[in-house]
This record gives sequence, C-alpha cells and structure tokens, in this order.
Amino acid sequence: MKLTFLGGAGTVTGSKYQVTSGSRSILIDCGLFQGLKQLRLRNWMAPAVAPRDVDAVVLTHAHLDHSGYLPRFVKAGFAGPVYASAATRDVCALLLPDAGHLQEEEARYVNKRAFSKHKPALPLYTEQEARECLKQFRPVAYGEPLDLGNGFRIALQPAGHILGASIVTVCAQGRTIVFSGDLGRADDRIMRPPAHIAEADYLVVESTYGNRRHDRADPETVLGGHLGRALARGGVVVLPAFAVGRAQALLHHIARLKARRAIPDVPVFLNSPMAIDATRLYTQYAAEHRLSPAQCRASFSAAQQVHSADESRSLNSRSGPMIIISASGMATGGRVLHHLKAFAPDARNLILLPGFQAAGTRGASLAAGADAIKIHGEYVPVRAEVVGMDGLSAHADYVGILDWLRHFGRPPHATFVTHGEPAAADELRRRIEETLHWTVRVPEHAEQVSIGAERAVPQHERSGHGAVAQIG
Repeated sequence: MKLTFLGGAGTVTGSKYQVTSGSRSILIDCGLFQGLKQLRLRNWMAPAVAPRDVDAVVLTHAHLDHSGYLPRFVKAGFAGPVYASAATRDVCALLLPDAGHLQEEEARYVNKRAFSKHKPALPLYTEQEARECLKQFRPVAYGEPLDLGNGFRIALQPAGHILGASIVTVCAQGRTIVFSGDLGRADDRIMRPPAHIAEADYLVVESTYGNRRHDRADPETVLGGHLGRALARGGVVVLPAFAVGRAQALLHHIARLKARRAIPDVPVFLNSPMAIDATRLYTQYAAEHRLSPAQCRASFSAAQQVHSADESRSLNSRSGPMIIISASGMATGGRVLHHLKAFAPDARNLILLPGFQAAGTRGASLAAGADAIKIHGEYVPVRAEVVGMDGLSAHADYVGILDWLRHFGRPPHATFVTHGEPAAADELRRRIEETLHWTVRVPEHAEQVSIGAERAVPQHERSGHGAVAQIG
C-alpha cells in the first residue's frame, strides 16, 4: 500500500493524494494549484498520475483547491466515479462550471486586449467540460461505509468547514488512512463542528492555520468596527469572499449588525451568481449548519442580489457608502477584480479580506501592504484602507486542530501534515510532537511513502539512498 502526495504538500493549494493497493488506485481530492506562478503552472502539466489508471476520486469538499482540477483530469482521460457527500456534489455543480466560465471569460478578455504572451490564451477547461465531469459524481451518505471494490472501502464524516465538507477514511489491506480535509471550527457561528474520529493507522491532517491562533475577539464586533469606520467616511467596502461559506457568514453577520443598528443601513450587494445559488443550498442542507430557517431568511435577504454583468459593472459607477461582497476569496479572478480596479485607488474605501490569503495571490499582496496590484495586465494603485480579518475563517487554528486530534483513542502510526505553507506545516508538526508525542512528518511534493503494518517508509529511503526510517 502506497500514499503519494501529488498536491497540498509544501503549499496550501492543489490537494491531491493517491492511495494505491496492489494494481488499484484512488485519488483523494483533485484540487487546483493557486497562487504563485510556479504552482499554477503545475495545472498545465501532464497529470502526475495517468488518469486512466485511477479507479476513483474521493473529494473532501468542493473548494477549488480540492476539486477544481477535476474537469482537467476528466478531460485527460479519467473515466471513473467521483465520490463525495451530496452537498459537495451540489456545490461542485456550482463551482466547477463557474470556474470554467471564468477561465473562458478571462481568456477572451486577454486575447481582446492582447496582453498575454500566449497566442491565443486558452482556458484550462471550459464551462461545458466542467458540466460533463459532474456526470461522474456519486453521492455518499455520512457515516455509511462504502465498498468501492478492488479492496478499497471509504467512509465520510462531517468536517464542519463548508456545506458537504468531509473527513475521509480509506480502508485497504486491513489498515486505515484518515484524511482530515479542511477542518472547521468547533465554535463556528454557522457550521456545526467537525466529527471526532476514534482511530486511524495513518493520518493526513491540514495545516492552513498551523502556526496561528484566531483572534479571540467576537468576529461580529470586529467586523462591525471595520465596516462602521469605512461607511462613516462615505466609503465603499469591497469584501472578496469565497462564494460558499464565507459569503454566507458575512451576510449573517451584516444582517445582525444592521438589525441592532451597529452599522448604518447602507446598500449591501451580493455580486456573485454562484454565491447566490450556494446560499439557497443552506435551506436544503439545514442539518449541516446551525442557522434556523428564520435566521437563513433574515441573513440571506440582507443583500441585493446582482445577477448580470451589466448590473455588476453599474456598481463601479456608484458612490459610497455601500458594501459589495463578491467572489473570489483571494482576489484571483471573477467580478471582484473589476471592483478592486474601481475602488482600490480611493483612500475613503475599504478592502476587507475576511480569510486566508495564499502566497502569490492578489489577496496576499493586498494583505502585505502592496501599493499596487496587477489586474488584467495593468497595475492598479492601492490607496484604499486594507484590513485582514482571520476571525471569520472557516478553518480550525492550531489550537482547534490539536483539540480535534486529542479525540483519537490512540496515536496513529504516522501523521502527515499537509495543506499549509511551509512555516505553518512545520509549526503544526512541532506542536503535535511536543504536545501529543506523536510521530509526525511534513511530506514533500510528489513524495511517496509505503504504508506498512506499523511504519511508513519514504520511497527514497527504500531505494537505498538512506537508512530506513522507522515510523510508528
């Protein structure tokens, strides 16, 4: 049995983990690389594993860094089933075609303006190719083990991150590997907490916030302070937000702030057709979150919905005060880019970044204090106030991850820390070792380990390039 880290190792994007047993193979997650150019270029390379040799894909959740490579993988020849929770399937039905549409739109835009070195610029995949791959989805109920055949069994448990997010347990050859996916927060205002896992022979755990602790202040109060300050000076607040999870949390808090008059009753616009559609799913999957039907209605009616491109463009000619919530969460594409071009140059305005910003993204540049950001081939000056706010993050911080790990009845033989920037992953490794005294490693990209009954051996050590490391 082998485990290969094809993504999400050394970076917080591109999650892909291959598990092989004999001649059979499954892929846990099929994510896009985002951020730094050298990472994004991996999306255009030939797949690291032959798609036709993969029997099935299992998704932890629908965010593009975990699912967004799937249309490309299918286009390259993958014909097997894609297993995921029902909510993940439905969210992917929104996110993946939208990602294809945005890529087509971006390619048309850069070809029209002729500022790409590629002649012509092409999308990674199209909207139609994304819709085609949805036919391969097979929903899996939480808590019900599923036999995939070929010696593999899987089970999903709620991860609490976004609708449909799952912790995946893979069983093969009498051993279990648990993949945390992205873990939610036990104290999240919207989502229910992640399920506790009793045991695993091997564990792959995320580390997005592996070296940070969330602000302990009430996030709604903090949000209200930022919004109130900008709105009082007549500013426009631009909120780049993930269409699933963050956008709905922002609407909930803004509705509550308005209801108690903690912020002025200014226009609020939800400018993301995908976020609008995703919001409707909260009614369908009420068991996965904490909001009552009345709270859903109040929260999701707090904003005017912007559907058409013309409506979106018209916002850029309006003056403040107003609030615009628009995808994407790290300002990597979509309508929010046009809002940043329009409003970033004005010092009265506020760009509020309500979550993690991966290295190499425009969001990360803004968070680092850049005085200009490149959008559509041009540099846009940033004079607006820029504020980062981790208190609304849907990820557990290192304290939350350690608390989740403490519910294991026994230590795994080996724990692999992934899906984090290098500093975050290594810091979480250290904390797990020193706090729980577990055997922990931070794997490298493309590293393969052999899973034994009581040890996991890196492939290079098995081939004579070093002493065999005993793990477990």
